[in-house]
Amino acid sequence: MIDRATINQILDAADVVDVVSDFVTLRRRGSNYTGLCPFHNEKTPSFSVSRAKGIYKCFGCGKAGSAVNFVMEHEHMTYAEALKYLAKKYHIEVHERELSDEEKEQQTERESMLIVNEFANSFFEDTLHNTDDGRNIGLAYFYERSLSDETIKTFHLGYSPDDRTALYNAATAKGYNRKFLFSTGVCTDDNHGGGFDRFRGRVMFPFINIAGKVIGFGGRTLKQDHAKYLNSPESILYVKNRELYGIFQAKREISRQDKCYLVEGYFDVISMYQSGIQNVVASSGTSLTDGQVRMIHRFTENVTVLYDGDSAGIHASLRGIDMLLAEGLNVKVALLPDGEDPDSFARSHSASELQQFITDNETDFISFKVNILLKDAQNDPIKKAQVVTDVVKSISVIPSQITRAIYAKECSRMLDVHESVLISEIGKARDRQKAEDFKKRQRAKEDASRSSQNLTPAPDNDAPVPEVDDTQAPPLGTQPVIQHGEQQHDSFIGTVKSVHERLLYPQEESLIRYVAKYAMCYFCDTQYADGVERPTSVVEYVNNELLGDNIEFTHPIYKEIFRYALSCVPDYYNSLSELEEKLDAEGRQRLAAGIDGLRNRSLSFSEIEKEETNLRESIEKDKQDAIASFSINFFERRVCSVENDEIRRTAINLVSEKYQLSQIHTMYAHVPTDFERLFVLVPEAINNWKNAIVQCHIKDIQEELRTSGQTNAQELLERLNDLYQRRRELAKLIGDRVVNPI
Repeated sequence: MIDRATINQILDAADVVDVVSDFVTLRRRGSNYTGLCPFHNEKTPSFSVSRAKGIYKCFGCGKAGSAVNFVMEHEHMTYAEALKYLAKKYHIEVHERELSDEEKEQQTERESMLIVNEFANSFFEDTLHNTDDGRNIGLAYFYERSLSDETIKTFHLGYSPDDRTALYNAATAKGYNRKFLFSTGVCTDDNHGGGFDRFRGRVMFPFINIAGKVIGFGGRTLKQDHAKYLNSPESILYVKNRELYGIFQAKREISRQDKCYLVEGYFDVISMYQSGIQNVVASSGTSLTDGQVRMIHRFTENVTVLYDGDSAGIHASLRGIDMLLAEGLNVKVALLPDGEDPDSFARSHSASELQQFITDNETDFISFKVNILLKDAQNDPIKKAQVVTDVVKSISVIPSQITRAIYAKECSRMLDVHESVLISEIGKARDRQKAEDFKKRQRAKEDASRSSQNLTPAPDNDAPVPEVDDTQAPPLGTQPVIQHGEQQHDSFIGTVKSVHERLLYPQEESLIRYVAKYAMCYFCDTQYADGVERPTSVVEYVNNELLGDNIEFTHPIYKEIFRYALSCVPDYYNSLSELEEKLDAEGRQRLAAGIDGLRNRSLSFSEIEKEETNLRESIEKDKQDAIASFSINFFERRVCSVENDEIRRTAINLVSEKYQLSQIHTMYAHVPTDFERLFVLVPEAINNWKNAIVQCHIKDIQEELRTSGQTNAQELLERLNDLYQRRRELAKLIGDRVVNPI
């Protein structure tokens, strides 16, 4: 189990923009970054990443979290796996205690399968380079295909011995579980207590996902075998129609060049990569799928499809184009000369020649499709009508109306068909597709409705959620006791009835929002029992106020967030002390350098004194700005990275802001931020909440008076009078506006 200090070090080091950029192309927009959400299919970016807050949020599907949660969600990792992934990325040594036997048994199947795949990949690579058969057969074959040692290493190519049990014996000797050898597909059960290798006698191509994990394999036989290529079976790791071969090696270059080349096979990718075109991926010998198209769209909107120049290559390119267009991508097609494929063409041409050929021959899909189909139609009117229908179908799937109109105009010229006719047909095609989509949604709803009758009831949203793991934060008992100077009230508020909880939630949300966003920010000085005044943070001030009136949050998630904030206070002050020491040291260096610079200038004594004063003020301002930024982000980063899904999602919603104030509003006058008005907003939120609680109690007593008769009427009236008095006190604090939830 990873210790708390290491977790905090990882969370502090992880830059959410840097982490997300490994998987999604981000573009700066104001102080944030935006891109296409990797968690749902969208054409317009609604995925926002805030470097300052250290969080991401999609305003389309609602997915949100910090860097660690992004890795968990995107790569289907556990909390511990995601932390280790980030630790490796940022070169942080992970300190963890030894797992118990029970904890080892609870490791996820996915993690175990990844470990098995990594072992198998290392075995194949080692066999290729360090055995006679590997060098004489596998390596010789790769050299024959003109692959360099560097390329072989980059793609982690290997060789599986032509021995039925070589990998199986090596893995079981190392203690790997047979179950995972079979579930990954690297070995097959022989039904006699043993197993044999799936890929024996083949050169190996590992499938590496975006995160750099080996999730499956492809193997090519070097014999006269009926199955030239053999892939891993589908599993929880490897789903063939969602993966692109070479995406791990190509992702950065695709993003940098804002363009992706799409080919068909392993060697097409490898040879082009070796020739210098590294933004290339393959559909792995299968027809292009929606999942593969969406993966491309995460990194770029521009795709050039490269296929063989024969008839099969042409028709393969036509089949995949509509899916690319429907995703909103800009599609071009380049056909290679007859008898050539990307692999052979790349090997027989230099990098510059290959790039120049593609540039000169890539064609917009309309021109490509019309020219190809018209060759078959020639002067046959029926076939020409079919060409028009086929082209209209492709144009109709394009999301952008403007793009459709431009293509309709171009198609009208090329096919000699009136533009209005094409636009009308495109509209009909879209209407048919909408109707079909509607029917699918209706069928899905009906299926869900029927199946729901056999499901357990939906969970109660008001039910308490599991607490934050105590190993993630110091226990609450370690918190410093802050003496509150204000007169302590009796438990006049007490516990409200559950019937009022929903009425109190909005007031609790207003307050917990300030805690989530500004928990560790300085609020005021508090006088302690020893007579010394010390700084008090927002969460400490709120805690004092609630203790004074014996109040606690009724919403279970808000209660956990508040408890977690209190538990982070000691760690915050320790970290703040270290930061202040660092800033003071940097300030002294900056001041010394600045004073030396002033002495070298021809200035009078008064000018030097003024410049030195300005320098000291600038250093102090920068220090306070750094402390403020650190304080704002400290708890946000932690609460938005907790393992509990409900707490994390709630915290993200509390701190996220979909809209930013336009610079026009601050051009002529300063608009105070919530941070600058905390001394007003926090007490106001507390008093509004207290007033709502008082109103709930008044309502309860009034109801009891109506139903209990005269048995305890005097006592109830006295309690009611106390509540009225307290409400009048709160009214003075709140002002004219009194919040009444009843």
